[in-house]
Amino acid sequence: MNTDRLPGAVLFACSKNALRSPMAEAMLKHLHGHRVFVDSVGVRPGALDPFGIEVMAEMGLDISGHRGKSFDDLEGTSFDLIVSLTPEAHHRAVELTRTAAVEIEYWPTLDPSMLEGNRDVRLAGYREIRDMLWRRIRERFPGDSAIHT
Repeated sequence: MNTDRLPGAVLFACSKNALRSPMAEAMLKHLHGHRVFVDSVGVRPGALDPFGIEVMAEMGLDISGHRGKSFDDLEGTSFDLIVSLTPEAHHRAVELTRTAAVEIEYWPTLDPSMLEGNRDVRLAGYREIRDMLWRRIRERFPGDSAIHT
């Protein structure tokens, strides 16, 4: 495995730090947490989404202890890469990095909490977003993993 291209510190950002960015944070920590510092934030903090906890547990990853935080909670923290998952978070990341040499990537990611339907329909939507994030993370940050979706 070539870890030469891994950034030293990665921040995932979404709107509330309640679902997509915590999922991505947990996945990258699983892959490279001993080589890369990983964190996540939202434009504003929100309560962790229970369906997100459930679909991540299906992968063997526990995000139940995650506590939402905002960009304002990042005092003095520097990152090599910010991955924004929503337009709102991307705008905030651009503002944050006007005076810093930080790479920004935008990975548009739908919000599965907006899905309507019964429990099975909603969980299927959450799994789809989880699996999309997992594929993107494994492509962008290659590594070995016991988890396969």
